[in-house]
Amino acid sequence: MEVESLATEEQEKDGLRATAEDMEGQGTPNEAEIAAQMWAGIATKISGELGIARSKVDSVIRLLDEGNTIPFLARYRKEQTGGLDEEAIRSIDERLDYLRNLETRKLEVMRLIDEQGALTPEIRQLLETAETLQRVDDIYRPYRPKRRTRASMARERGLGPLAEWLLLRPETGDPLERAAEYVNLEAGVASAEEALAGARDIVAEILADDPEVRAWARQWTAGHGEISTEATDSEARTTYEQYYDYCEPVNRIPPHRVLAINRGEREKVLRVRITLEAEPIVAYLKRRLMREGPKSSPADAELALVAKDAYDRLLAPAVERDVRNALTEEAEQQAIRVFGANLKALLLTPPIRGKVVLGLDPAYRTGCKIAVVDATGKLLETTVVYPTPPQKRIEEAEQVLLKIIDEHGVDLIAIGNGTASREAEAFVAGLIPKAERSISYVVVNEAGASVYSASKVAREEFPDLDVSERSAVSIARRLQDPLAELVKIEPRSIGVGQYQHDVSGKELSTTLNGVVESAVNRVGVDLNTASVPLLSYVAGISPSVAANIVAKRESEGPFGERKELLSVSRLGPKTFEQCAGFLRVPGGRYPLDNTAIHPESYPVAEHLLAELGFAVDDVAERDRTKLCQRLSALDAQDWAERLDVGLPTLEDIIEALQRPGRDPRDEFPQPILRKDVLTMDDLRPGMMLEGTVRNVVDFGAFVDIGVQQDGLVHISELSNRYVRHPLDVVSIGDIVKVRVLSVDIERGRIALSMRDIGEEKLG
Repeated sequence: MEVESLATEEQEKDGLRATAEDMEGQGTPNEAEIAAQMWAGIATKISGELGIARSKVDSVIRLLDEGNTIPFLARYRKEQTGGLDEEAIRSIDERLDYLRNLETRKLEVMRLIDEQGALTPEIRQLLETAETLQRVDDIYRPYRPKRRTRASMARERGLGPLAEWLLLRPETGDPLERAAEYVNLEAGVASAEEALAGARDIVAEILADDPEVRAWARQWTAGHGEISTEATDSEARTTYEQYYDYCEPVNRIPPHRVLAINRGEREKVLRVRITLEAEPIVAYLKRRLMREGPKSSPADAELALVAKDAYDRLLAPAVERDVRNALTEEAEQQAIRVFGANLKALLLTPPIRGKVVLGLDPAYRTGCKIAVVDATGKLLETTVVYPTPPQKRIEEAEQVLLKIIDEHGVDLIAIGNGTASREAEAFVAGLIPKAERSISYVVVNEAGASVYSASKVAREEFPDLDVSERSAVSIARRLQDPLAELVKIEPRSIGVGQYQHDVSGKELSTTLNGVVESAVNRVGVDLNTASVPLLSYVAGISPSVAANIVAKRESEGPFGERKELLSVSRLGPKTFEQCAGFLRVPGGRYPLDNTAIHPESYPVAEHLLAELGFAVDDVAERDRTKLCQRLSALDAQDWAERLDVGLPTLEDIIEALQRPGRDPRDEFPQPILRKDVLTMDDLRPGMMLEGTVRNVVDFGAFVDIGVQQDGLVHISELSNRYVRHPLDVVSIGDIVKVRVLSVDIERGRIALSMRDIGEEKLG
């Protein structure tokens, strides 16, 4: 490990030398040495921040730089990473990216300041020790090219020396008399008062641009300021009424409230500002200006005016903007984290296999679109029925659907939860007793279905269907295999989380794509049935390579073995290394191709099986009782030494041999299948029900209890114990028991509780 660490340090230095040489070519002196100092400590810093051993961080950085994907490292390089999971490796990757950008920015700022001849040892030291991009920008601010300001115009009029005189705080001299020396009509200085005012403008800008001053003012405002909001029209009825006259400390406002206020401001419903007492900050600015020189000076009265002006005119607006940006960034990060956790849970919703599903996309005027898919997801039939207002052709719709149910052997009905869902659900509940088959229904979150139905992917998949028919197909398939269907939709269009449309698109996409990638690779992908969108999330596979895989499959037939991937256009050995372990070939020529065992470990698996008296073909047998018994009884540590393989790798091989084709989603609760409908009118306080968690937000969880409107379990009602965040208690897809607290039919709100549930009976 120590050798690895040293080797990595040398590799880092090699990269730094190259960077530095580039900068030396630009004429910047001593940058090689500075770059080496800056970059060499990145791994150490990450190790300290994340609490991960330096040797593990070194190894992860090296492996990432070699082009390895995060899922591959987490699954197949456990010996090198010390068993770090995906979350830890992603944290290292994200922090590495930030710190490398930080060091690059430091070097750039040094070069820019040096070009102005202003790079002193003190400034260099400040930059070298800066730990955030904001700090670097604060240091660079006095040297950054600016538009014309009052201070720059004062300098143009020759008032710089007068400003310097004020800053020196002389023991004697009258500022006004001194200013009279700078009266110059040609330069636009008509009086001593004007000269003095211009000098104050220069000093105010110097003070406001001081990085220490800005940092202190930011910290003070964040600790003592309040977010205040008011309505632009106090008579207007909006969703923001609670913020029409609202105030909350900056350091206590929760992230979701920040985003709500920001949205209200963007929609011009709210005016938002940060309020705080200015005097403590002005007093601090005075102390900064008067900390050097004599105890008192004739210039102090002018400097006192400078302090107030610098805060009111320059510092306060900038600091307010910085603090609000920081609040927004923190809130966005929290929203992204919650969205990511929700998306992960949704993607890992268990599939319902082997069922013929009728997808119903509800609507009023245009009718309910119907799509029937077989157990493999193949489209069998589409139609339209009109059981909802205004037509309400219920009998006709029943006859059509009963015929379809009988003809295709429909097992389940998937109802989209959008417009007219309540009426469609009531219709289906009335239909079920009339069917000759035993069928149930599930209300499916249809968020993003319309996005998919209008997408290029959907058009290519169903060129002969209209948009609404494709949406019905998507709703049906979501029940059969949520992961395979949801990957076709841009992640932020999937309706989980909160304020996902208010956060940074780039960061959200990066995080959510990582979540989808993680889920896809955790589950594994059938090489012979996976769509291009699904394959595109497999480790190492780009969309173009995914398209090439599907094209080869369609032209030449199903893949018989993993190694046939090497004949796919643009899929080379590195890509194969990254993706092979996550692709499955059920019923292929080689049984290990249907396991999570990586091809590089096939010799180990074969050797192990032979030593135990089994053949590779035994892995594919339906009855693996004897094989599993032998594998369970193994001393993994002993066998790892005998087979000369790392213990984590061997443990994974043993698990894969015991459960080939395992789908981790099967371990999660199945969706609740319903046969009858419940309305809000049926609900009574105290009623015990079972429901499915549909969404988790900062302030609670929304639970589907079988009525059109999801009920809210507020964070305070999630448990008898203190709950830091709802995600600590529930996840999307969880089946939970709840008690009805209250029902507000007029506002469509249902309050639920999970406290003190115990073994009370449902009803």
